[in-house]
Amino acid sequence: MSVTSKGKSAAVPTLRSGTLGTSDIVFFVVSATAPLTVMAGVAPIAISLGGVGAPAGYLTAGIVLAIFAIGFTAMSRTVRSGGAFYAFITRGMGKHVGMGAALLAVIGYNGMEIGVYGLLGTATADTSRELWGADIPWLPVSLAGLLLIWYGGFRSIEFGAKLLAVLLAAETGILLLLAGGVLIKGGADGLDLASFSPGNVLFPGMAAVLAFAFAAFTGFESTVIYRRECRNPDRNIPRATYIAVSFLGIFYALMVWVVIQAFGNDAVVQAATDDAGGLFFSAIAVYVGGWAASLMHIFIVTSILASLLAFHNAINRYGLVLAEEGILPKALGRIHPRHQSPYIVGAAQTVLGAVIVLSFAAAGADPYGQLLLWVNTPGMIALMALMLLTAIAVPCYFRRIAHTEGALRTIVSPTAAAVLLAAAIWLAVSNISLFTGASPTVNLVLVGLVPAVFLVGIGIAFWLRRSRPDVYAGFAEEPDPKKAIVGTPRR
Repeated sequence: MSVTSKGKSAAVPTLRSGTLGTSDIVFFVVSATAPLTVMAGVAPIAISLGGVGAPAGYLTAGIVLAIFAIGFTAMSRTVRSGGAFYAFITRGMGKHVGMGAALLAVIGYNGMEIGVYGLLGTATADTSRELWGADIPWLPVSLAGLLLIWYGGFRSIEFGAKLLAVLLAAETGILLLLAGGVLIKGGADGLDLASFSPGNVLFPGMAAVLAFAFAAFTGFESTVIYRRECRNPDRNIPRATYIAVSFLGIFYALMVWVVIQAFGNDAVVQAATDDAGGLFFSAIAVYVGGWAASLMHIFIVTSILASLLAFHNAINRYGLVLAEEGILPKALGRIHPRHQSPYIVGAAQTVLGAVIVLSFAAAGADPYGQLLLWVNTPGMIALMALMLLTAIAVPCYFRRIAHTEGALRTIVSPTAAAVLLAAAIWLAVSNISLFTGASPTVNLVLVGLVPAVFLVGIGIAFWLRRSRPDVYAGFAEEPDPKKAIVGTPRR
């Protein structure tokens, strides 16, 4: 408690508990994946590499992550720390591995967000050029985006959820409009399900498709980050996780199949190879109209902004918990008295983003080919590694406690998920040049950052255990039930 100048007690500001329902959390996590950007910007590359069987790759990735979600959500009912991934890993594998995971989460989520400011700049410039014939520089757009996202994170979590609901509706709506146009007109050669035939699914390029497909889901796992602000988290977090991964798996597969039908099985691969960036725009212009293609260009930009805001909020909550635990400076753990947001850590994260963006700009780096791809790719691999560690931690955790969960949720599913996620990471790393377009040396550095960061985190844990045992003891511990989070529930 704090004391006002008149001697009256005032509650210490906290996060706004009891605010988010299932749909709100779904908006956050699905927005983080940027469905329209993934479809229009990345899916054509998957089609050019994997052929017409590409939709099956996205569906397969969704099934694998749904298997992961079984053990993940079972553990979420008993692990209540706001540290999410690293708290899960700590429970199952110990504080040293958990500390490595915590540093990996901070680097991973920051990488997934900050690199995208380069994409925001280039996408906005492309949209301006396409619609109005005006050339605008990318850097001012990226810096303006940093300020917009800071403000979105500074405001209440309710504000963010409502904004993301609108932006997500826009980007999914324009894709569904394309789907309706193609289905009504029957595609280029009539509708068929050849994309799911064994011959097309087992096409040699499908390994690369799977790598892209798993990357497209990055961000769905952040449901547990919002536990402290969630109404009935034991029910709503598992529900939101399943809804998010199911929606993404089905939606991605549907939209990739739709654009294949728009061009026809015989022509789509060549079309995707010749003009990957224009594939979805050309399809919607033909089947719906040029006005819809113009809207899609605009919604690409809003899709990127939605993804940035979702990741920014996730990073803020990781930083808040680490500050509360003494791993990061305590000042970062302050919460705004009115908006009940972690505004100091949000400002720090924005400054970090500005420093990295300005550094790339000063070096003359390409905002897409270097700022986006070189910063985003290790972030993606880091988050996939966190999912793998979490899958391994689930059975280890349930072996140590008394519980009523069945073997399917505590052993079979997480073990299968661990094997499948390890394969997914191998696919991503072995196809790293497709993600970065960089030299072998640069790729080695980008991939090597992930284990290096993890090992540094483990080293920090050893240092804390020796030099700051109080901080080490409190790391990733369960919140004290006597110190209930006080907030403003939504009525």
